[in-house]
Amino acid sequence: MSEAVPTVFLVDDDAAVLKGLGRLLAAVGMSVLAFDSPRRFLDGFDPAAAGCLVLDVAMPEFDGLELQQELAALDCDLPIIFLTGHGDIPTSVRAVKRGAADFLTKPVDDEVLLAAIRHAFDRNAEVRRSHEARTAVEKRLATLSSREHEVLERVATGRLNKQIAAELGLVEKTVKVHRAHVMNKMGARTLAELLSLAELAGIRIG
Repeated sequence: MSEAVPTVFLVDDDAAVLKGLGRLLAAVGMSVLAFDSPRRFLDGFDPAAAGCLVLDVAMPEFDGLELQQELAALDCDLPIIFLTGHGDIPTSVRAVKRGAADFLTKPVDDEVLLAAIRHAFDRNAEVRRSHEARTAVEKRLATLSSREHEVLERVATGRLNKQIAAELGLVEKTVKVHRAHVMNKMGARTLAELLSLAELAGIRIG
């Protein structure tokens, strides 16, 4: 699987801040897109984008915390690093409780900011890998017949072939055939692997 190239999305109504941070991040080889308002950022934003958001808190009309809520409503997993010259403890607590990756006050030390961004990139990459893995498993799950689904659900709860056969009104040999088909379609070589895939797909285990 090829990783998407991460981008730092800068959102701040201060042109000097956007220019300064843009130069800093470009100098270390990071991809940067800058916006002078949350509205402009949202206009062309792809919720599936990779990277992180470096966001000012205090902005006119639509502030950073409101943008954070808007992105949450879009099911966007982009980590947010808040920058503010007006930071206080209640604001930072609200931001972090809503999932902010970090909360830094201006003027921020370059190395502190770069470290926070790299950590946010790692966090975003991990979340994206997890989502892609679940999507791949769900696609395999969709290839199972309804009977194979029933067998898988019962295998996941620890039932033996003979117990599954009794519950579904089948002979044990037929259950074994369905079970083999499930293993093959799910791409599992062992029972432990099958259970791990089933759990990833949201099937109750045990």
